Amino acid sequence: MRIVAGTAKGVRLARVPRGVRPLSDRAREGVFSSIGPDLIDGAAVVDLFAGTGAIGIEALSRGAARATFVDRSAGAVASIRRNLELARVGERARVVTSEVGRFLTRNDNSSGPFDLAFCDPPYELGGAELDAVLRELADGRVGGHASTIVLTRGRQSSTPVIPLHWAIAKELRYGDSLVILIRPTDLAYFRP
Repeated sequence: MRIVAGTAKGVRLARVPRGVRPLSDRAREGVFSSIGPDLIDGAAVVDLFAGTGAIGIEALSRGAARATFVDRSAGAVASIRRNLELARVGERARVVTSEVGRFLTRNDNSSGPFDLAFCDPPYELGGAELDAVLRELADGRVGGHASTIVLTRGRQSSTPVIPLHWAIAKELRYGDSLVILIRPTDLAYFRP
């Protein structure tokens, strides 16, 4: 795995920890092409179920102002920290060891709101748990006019319940991954 574009372009990331399924370089490139640079420049980003941190690091490399990485696994957190060091973007990052649901509902959470949320849960994550994460993101942890949630699911997974006043803006397919871009209904369509 490597960083595709931006200030850290070409940086090879550390070995993927056991049990982590990172989004491929090709899929990350497609996601960022679909989002466009206007939503990345200066954005506050959260990378949930962060794994290696590759997608959040890609956002930092492409101009995001700051990123918060959340994962419960000690191995994943160590990989994220190493990758931030390799890409030399750690000064704009915060790494949190926590269950995603707990992170999103903490009263002392000073990380948000976020302009852009990457949510790449394990494909086997239960529907009710994923629906709760999306609800929390839509209810205030994602803020600002250009709010977008980028959700990765297995192609065979069921589509989660999209929060009220939010809509699927775009779906991208890469191998066994389905990437769903979700936006508030008044912003649901991306400019070509």
